[in-house]
Amino acid sequence: MKHIFLSIVLLLAASTLVFPQVAQEVSPPDFIKTITFSSNTTQGQLPILRLGEPLVLKFDALTANEEDFHYVIEHFNFDWTPSNLVKSEYLKGLDNQRILNYQNSFNTYQIYSHYDLRIPNPQTQALLKSGNYMISIYDDFGEVMFSRKFMIYEDLTNVGVKVKRSRNVKSIAQMQSVDLVVNTNGMNLNNPLETVKTLIIQNNNLNTAISDLKPQYTLGNELIYRYDTESAFWGGNEYLFFENKDVRAANVSVQFIDLKDLYHNYLYTNISRKNRPYTYNPDINGNFQITAIDRSDLDIEADYTMIHFSLEHEELKNKDVYIYGNFNAFTIEPQTKMGYNSKKKRYEGILLLKQGFYNYKYATIDRKSGELDEGAISGNFWETENDYKALIYYKDLGARYDRIIGFGEASSLDISN
Repeated sequence: MKHIFLSIVLLLAASTLVFPQVAQEVSPPDFIKTITFSSNTTQGQLPILRLGEPLVLKFDALTANEEDFHYVIEHFNFDWTPSNLVKSEYLKGLDNQRILNYQNSFNTYQIYSHYDLRIPNPQTQALLKSGNYMISIYDDFGEVMFSRKFMIYEDLTNVGVKVKRSRNVKSIAQMQSVDLVVNTNGMNLNNPLETVKTLIIQNNNLNTAISDLKPQYTLGNELIYRYDTESAFWGGNEYLFFENKDVRAANVSVQFIDLKDLYHNYLYTNISRKNRPYTYNPDINGNFQITAIDRSDLDIEADYTMIHFSLEHEELKNKDVYIYGNFNAFTIEPQTKMGYNSKKKRYEGILLLKQGFYNYKYATIDRKSGELDEGAISGNFWETENDYKALIYYKDLGARYDRIIGFGEASSLDISN
């Protein structure tokens, strides 16, 4: 029995070595809100940076303790397993440093501290390699508070992105297909079927991204991707939205307000749009923007409010309904789960959010399979305006990490047959 036990331990250790753990983002605790992780001044989006561009991470801690937080940056392969690079190869300077820039809120009902991390800074002077990265925020006790993925690319190839209607007749009215043309600009790509990988992202949502498509054929110095179904996304629908830049008065999509310990904003009740005709409604594709009137510094003067969501819908027996958007990086979590009010025959949910303009929709999760369905309540339409981003990864023969050698983007406003 001792020998059998030892063999099992050795097999488990070997499997850990052979199959490295895939990195997953860690969701923040309840007291950390409004994580905006971006480049320059763009808020709330998945940061995809050109090598050498600055990076900005901001968040609020809803405590009165002026907590100390530290950050750690790690480099990953295309499949989000740890790369073979040591830290000094991809980072100039030091990480695991305290975030020095923070301010306390001013003239708000909700007390919070606002943290602002910018790279480069005197401690972390530069990120030296392209590829996948993750930044993790730790407290003073070494416990990870949250983590976020980001990508850095080298502008070495031209990536053409074109959005088409689905080529599958069964889903032509509901899906959008993405074609890619990668011009290598004379760069010699050895055995591209094995060394070149792709990632296509819809609306900055990594949860629904399509990865690792192989080039179907080459034409001179171009790699061509024109798939029928493999590169097709559900079209979804335009996002719902609200704005509460003035917490003392009803604003866009806000029916009425109430002041308790904090301001409470009650949104108009939404309905299912699945079986209704598509209607164009400009949105920001699930993103959010912090706004507040009569405030000079939104970072510390915008207040937090309790937002009351409601959805008129019959109760779904085998599915749970969630409030869904980039306000929490499209994460399915207990705070966004809605409860069913059988008397009013509607789903209800409450979120604590900073003042601003927010996009959101309602998504369902199958209780048995755990499958996410963004269109179960909103519907799927080929006409929907969506943003698409494409990243091209390259790992040369004998190389130790996956580079990102190209980036392209397009909008389905220009969709064609």
